[in-house]
Formats: sequence, C-alpha cells, structure tokens
Amino acid sequence: MLKKISAIVIPTLFAVGIIAIMLARVWDDLIVALENADPAYLVISVVICIIAWFVRGYRYRNILENLGERITVLLSTACIFISQTANLIIPARLGDLVRLLILKHEKGTNYPTGLSSLVVERFFDIAVIALLGAATVPFILNIPDWFITVIYVTLALCAAFVLFLLFSGNFASENKYLALLIGLLNEVRGASLKPVSLIYLGFISLVIWLMDSLICYVIALMFNVNIPFLVVILAIVIGNLVKAVPLTPGGVGTYEVALALTFEISGVAPAVATLIAVIDHLVKNLVTLGGGIISMYLFGEWSVKLLKRAFSKGIDKGEVV
Repeated sequence: MLKKISAIVIPTLFAVGIIAIMLARVWDDLIVALENADPAYLVISVVICIIAWFVRGYRYRNILENLGERITVLLSTACIFISQTANLIIPARLGDLVRLLILKHEKGTNYPTGLSSLVVERFFDIAVIALLGAATVPFILNIPDWFITVIYVTLALCAAFVLFLLFSGNFASENKYLALLIGLLNEVRGASLKPVSLIYLGFISLVIWLMDSLICYVIALMFNVNIPFLVVILAIVIGNLVKAVPLTPGGVGTYEVALALTFEISGVAPAVATLIAVIDHLVKNLVTLGGGIISMYLFGEWSVKLLKRAFSKGIDKGEVV
C-alpha cells in the first residue's frame, strides 16, 4: 500500500513543485498580467476544448469501427473522458486501460480489440504531433537543438513502428503470449495502415491537434499577446511529446515548462508565457475532469467503483492482457 501511495504522491508533489517554482519566479508580474486579462477568451477556449473532445470521440468511434466494434460517438467520447480523468490520478498513464474495462462492460468488447484501439489512437496522436512539429521547424528561429532532436527521434520511432507493423504479418508463434501480440498487431495494422483509414484518421487527428493549438492561441489572446500560430503549434508539439514521458500525473508541470519555454524563446514575457502555459493546461484538465464526472454519472455507479478500484488498487494488467 505504501508503495502505491508513493507512486502517486511523489509524482504529484513533483508536479506541484514545478508549477510553484514557475509561478514564484514571476509572481509580481503575474498579478499585473491577470488584471489586464480578458475573460471572454477563456470562455471561447473552453467551448473549443469541449468541441475538440467530441472530435476525439468521433475519431475513436471510427477506430473501433475499423476493428469491427460499433458504438456511438457519445459512448466513445465518454470512454475517453473517463480514461483521461483516471490518467490525472493514476501514474504512468495506466488510466488508459480503464477504457478497455468500460468497453467490455458496455459492449462486450474483448480486451485485445480494446487494446488495439488504444495503440491505433496513440500512434496517430504521436505521429501527427511529430509531423506538425517538423512542419513548423523551418519557419521558426532560435529553436533549441533538443526540440529538433525530440521531434525527429519521434518521427523515426513512428516510421520504425510502421515498418514493424508491415512485416509483423510474417510472424507466427506457438507461444500464447507472442501469438496474442501478433493477433494484436494484425488488428492494429488493419485498422490504421489501409490507405483510406490512414488518410481519414490522419486528417481527423490533424484537426484535433490544430484545435488543441487553437485553444492555446485563444488563451494567449486573453492576455493581448498575438503569438504566431506556428509558434503555438510548436509549443503544443513539444509540450505533448514531453508530456508523453509519464513523470507526473497527466504531465502536469512538465507540459507547462515546455510551453512556457517555447513562448519565452519567441519573445513573450516570462510572466505571460507562464500564465498562458498554466491556464492552457488547466482549462484542458478541468474540461477533462468535468467530462469524466458527467460520463461517470451517465454510466452509473459501477463506473465510479471502477475508478475507485483503479485508484486504490491500480489497474490489473493481467486482467486486460
């Protein structure tokens, strides 16, 4: 029990510490910036964020449809809301596995298919984020070398994964675990690498991440700062690639540092850059939390028990594999 508590408390304290340091170093200027902020843009950013979640739900419904599972956009969006809410409290992004349990409970979806849907979703997210980052690099000055390294290493890993999928159909094994992995890879390949699926899911993913960037851009306008949209895209790219490393719950702290650093490099005042980064992530996390609570209400008491069990006992990886 102590080990489980430590796995949650230590990363959370680390995240809080990062945010506290960020705010403390520009505290006096923060007050001035907040006093001159236009809250109307905050409302607009929340509306865009809510719409973006349903676009995510639409994409996830299409991924499941490619895997032979038909569900509504409302159910697919609710699945994402709850799993992402779980990721805010469960370390190492294990909250994603909650989605498999929901699909099993609601639609009888087997765990390998549910896991395949997660892999496909994550692949398109990471690949499109990296491609967006690579597209912005030639147009932005003073980019740190490690930004470029992170982007191109991610692209290389995505390319390697595609090649692995293409050749995995030639593998076979009598070992039940390897056989399960090969069945999984076949589903992922069928759902993602068909030309129609690749183009359609890629386009929807592009829309999702442009909307995610737009949220941040609108929040920048809240402080009367007109950051070039390409810089905002780069900030979102770096923030999410850093966030993918599960150092803190939901990437809190590391995401904000990446965004603020990118904005400061482009000439934004440190206090304003910090506020934009913190409020951007706060809006997205609060909308996630609100959507998760509403989704649990719609699903009923069993979903609340599921999250309580995931929080107190963790996700039983053996149950979903």
